[in-house]
Amino acid sequence: MSSLALSQLLLAVTLPLLELEPTFVPTAQSELSPYGGKSGQQLNQYSGEGESVLVSSYVHLEFSSTAWPQELSKNFTLPTALAVLPPKTLTGLGLTTECRANHSGTSLCTCHPGYQWNATLCSLYPHCWGRRSERDSCMCRSFHGPVTGYCQLLPPVPANLILDSQLQMHGNTLNLILLKKEEATNLRWFLRHSKNHTPISLWPGTNVLQTSSEGQSGLRVARMSRHWAGEYESIFEAQGFRWRLRQLVKVPLQEEEVVRLPDALSISCTASTGFQLSCCIPLTTDYTATWSPGEDSQASLQKMSDSQCFVLAVPHCPATNTTYTCTLQSQNLPPLVAPVSITIIQDGDTTCPEDFSVVSWNVTKAGFVAQAPCPVNKKGVVKRLCGTDGIWRPVQNTCTEAKILTLCLKAKLLLEGQGKPYEEVPWILSELQEQVGVASTPSDLWEMLHTVTLLAKVVAETSTELTGSALKDLLTTTDKILDANISALWTLAQAQEPSMGSDFLKAVETLVHSLRPQQHPFSFSSANVLLQSQLLRHSSPPGYQMSFSTWPLLQARIPWHSLAPLVHSGTNVSITSLVLQKLDYRLPSNYTQGLWNTPYTTPGLILVVSITADGQAFTQAEVIMDYEDMNGTLHCVFWDHRVFQGQGGWSDEGCEVHAANASITQCICQHLTAFSILMSQHTVPENPTLDLLSQVGTGASVLALLVCLAIYGLVWRVVVRNKVAFFRHTTLFNMVICLLVADTCFLGSPFLPSGYHSLICLVTAFLCHFFYLATFFWMLAQALVLAHQLLFVFHQLSKHVVLSLMVMLGYLCPLGFAGVTLGLYLPQRKYLWEGKCFLNGGGVMLYSFSEPVLAIVGVNGLVLVIAVLKLLRPSLSEGPTVEKRQALVGVLKALLILTPIFGLTWGLGVATLFDGSIVSHYAFSILNSLQGVFILVFGCLTDKKVLEALRKRLRGSRSSNSAISMVSCTRPWLSVRFGQPFSSPPGETWAQPGEDCARDCTRSPFYSKQISGYVSPAKGLGVPVTTRMPGGTVLYGLLHLILCSTLEKTEWGAPMKST
Repeated sequence: MSSLALSQLLLAVTLPLLELEPTFVPTAQSELSPYGGKSGQQLNQYSGEGESVLVSSYVHLEFSSTAWPQELSKNFTLPTALAVLPPKTLTGLGLTTECRANHSGTSLCTCHPGYQWNATLCSLYPHCWGRRSERDSCMCRSFHGPVTGYCQLLPPVPANLILDSQLQMHGNTLNLILLKKEEATNLRWFLRHSKNHTPISLWPGTNVLQTSSEGQSGLRVARMSRHWAGEYESIFEAQGFRWRLRQLVKVPLQEEEVVRLPDALSISCTASTGFQLSCCIPLTTDYTATWSPGEDSQASLQKMSDSQCFVLAVPHCPATNTTYTCTLQSQNLPPLVAPVSITIIQDGDTTCPEDFSVVSWNVTKAGFVAQAPCPVNKKGVVKRLCGTDGIWRPVQNTCTEAKILTLCLKAKLLLEGQGKPYEEVPWILSELQEQVGVASTPSDLWEMLHTVTLLAKVVAETSTELTGSALKDLLTTTDKILDANISALWTLAQAQEPSMGSDFLKAVETLVHSLRPQQHPFSFSSANVLLQSQLLRHSSPPGYQMSFSTWPLLQARIPWHSLAPLVHSGTNVSITSLVLQKLDYRLPSNYTQGLWNTPYTTPGLILVVSITADGQAFTQAEVIMDYEDMNGTLHCVFWDHRVFQGQGGWSDEGCEVHAANASITQCICQHLTAFSILMSQHTVPENPTLDLLSQVGTGASVLALLVCLAIYGLVWRVVVRNKVAFFRHTTLFNMVICLLVADTCFLGSPFLPSGYHSLICLVTAFLCHFFYLATFFWMLAQALVLAHQLLFVFHQLSKHVVLSLMVMLGYLCPLGFAGVTLGLYLPQRKYLWEGKCFLNGGGVMLYSFSEPVLAIVGVNGLVLVIAVLKLLRPSLSEGPTVEKRQALVGVLKALLILTPIFGLTWGLGVATLFDGSIVSHYAFSILNSLQGVFILVFGCLTDKKVLEALRKRLRGSRSSNSAISMVSCTRPWLSVRFGQPFSSPPGETWAQPGEDCARDCTRSPFYSKQISGYVSPAKGLGVPVTTRMPGGTVLYGLLHLILCSTLEKTEWGAPMKST
């Protein structure tokens, strides 16, 4: 073979073969080459009796130069192989293939028009320019060595491509149908945009649907827009050849796709003589523009990377308000009109002055929005409102990096069905990580996050696997996005799109799961992102364990029993652990039931654990996470993307907290997702002094309640002589019983095994909830009895009816609350306080205990106000008896003291849920633990009848009806004498008491003058009066009731006399 370049020809011979047998196969050889002939081979045949037949013979001609011999272009010699045939007439001879050989021995063979390489050779050999393409027309092939074939004559087109309408309106659905006459295989669809010669492969995305049935195939594109306009191409194989059919589709521009800058303008002719208007459209559209009116104006065309602007320069200010119109026209499409109104500022109009904040702002009329273009390489507009008062409002900057917008649009179209995901996703990730550093506006950040979200959806839809380099680009982008340098952009962007952090987290999870199995093990480490993955096999050590050097120190492990079924099945199991720092700060403050809306903070990291077996993700496995150096009340949580209408929120479903030791908090979850740990924003660290104070106070409360029960055991018969006294002491007795049981359970709960697996722990928590609630419902019963006795004097109920109602209120109501709470929250594993046998301290306690308690305290306060007013202003015609009145005063006294104390206690309890300051915790612990002491002191020991009965029972020698002849009570400021008639000093009024007693009263700061007697309104409460009393009667009576409520009973209602 000579070193000179060789050229080859393949010939096709046409001749009539009227007498040939149907099975005859001619062959040919040629020796026209000076270098010797090559043996030919039969590549095509066709025979039929009585007709002309195209006999394709492989005629190999070689030339020493690329110039063809002139005679070959005119006449061909009949191949010698045909000489053995009977005499026939050669009617045609034509070229089919031209091959050019280079110095390396590679032949580049090109087909002549009407001929083509068959589909088999087309797929086996590369294109002449060294690449293989699924849409290659098979017109040129490269052979390294002998050429194994030649271009063959194409038969008639075996299909038709039908389009419903070439003009598609925005939002319509495009339907392309391929009607097949022959069997077609390897059908593919492509789209080539106008002014873009690179065709785009189409796949069944969110907008694309490919259908196939016998005899036809179809392509349906939903929600048409200008991004789906262009030339559609259908490529398939039939009859041994590759075919391409095309249809052109147009979509008219929409008005919102035309960018006018400005879209409205107010101008001062004195400040500026001319202005400039622009009308911009996408570069891929075939439109021309004209401006009107255009007199004395100059129009020009400016082309950018992806758009073209038709600019009108107006040199002179118009005399009146004018509307300029940009008319866009395209062949076979309706024109599109974009108006721009020009308003002339007149003398006396309110205006905003010229300003240079961010950009240059010209004088603008009040109420108008001034507009300015974005800097170079950015798209959007900068706007600023001129207020009606002539003051500029803040600048609104919607400029976005053009490159970021392009990447986001490419990702959006990829999801819709344009492009090859396995090629486009890595390319977009590579380009995106270079753009994070130039992000300067909230819209830049949002577009980047949205791009990652779109790519994650593409990967999930197509099961695309990422290479190690693509995943590294993603993690690098994530690290830069979480950097503190752009934290201000997060705040501004989340104000517009609160769920963007949640969407970004979900996208990163999806993309990380998509790492190719061949890439394991894989690791990545940066300031904000840590990733470790490994592949488990039969020979792997039992279980999975991974640690990260973060704060708090984190270690994650998966027990072997969760992995054994996957590993033993013979699959390749890959486990990936990803730590994202600071991303938890960017998530919405949403909490599911059990956490409710109590404010929490997170430690600044999220752990994402995933298991993949043979490309399939598994979410059910036990994962154990150890956090070091965590203090306070903690909740193990995960981010649930399903809640809060897709915005996501923290949930503790399937997760529990276990304290491994003093410095390690252990979280155990039964599923795999994005984990973190919640801490109260005002967390009070574990305080031994506070715990000891609570235990000692509760112990004192238990002892006080036992003493109260012992006292009732001694004096019960004596103190329940009348119905009101019976009701009062019955409620106090039940309060003592309920609080005693509740406090006992509370004291014993730390010694019980905690957790939902412990039945005794659940029972203890339920009893605490029930009996603490019952204590307050019995207090409510006491208040309602008092109100009934005062308001319905002549409509008294029997003792049995009232007692039955009190029992129902005191026990059945709290039982209903406790039962419903148990039924609602126990299945959700939100009933128990984590690590304790007590009701959950979050929303469960707030809604099922604290709120009912505070409601009861509020009702009791209302009853107190009614009772005081009723006792201080009784009517002349009704009133309880003396003994009954004393009992009512005792009830009122107990409620008057206990209600504020208990209300303050649980008001502080609710406050600790929202403001966990150390002061509120101490105050709540002291008041709450001493409730039994308060009941003993103010409900029992301050009752005079109880004390008298107890004194008599202990002494055992006093008569129940002994009288005191006379006792004097003397203070420098007060003298009270009972048991005998006496006269009042001048200017004062006295009442004659009816029972012997004397009682010291503490001095009241509200009185500045000596008071020496009691006035007795008709069947009312005795109230000291004096002509020089500075306070009001009602106020003084209330104060007197508190200070002197234990005076010896007196026969009220005696007639007053004065001297």
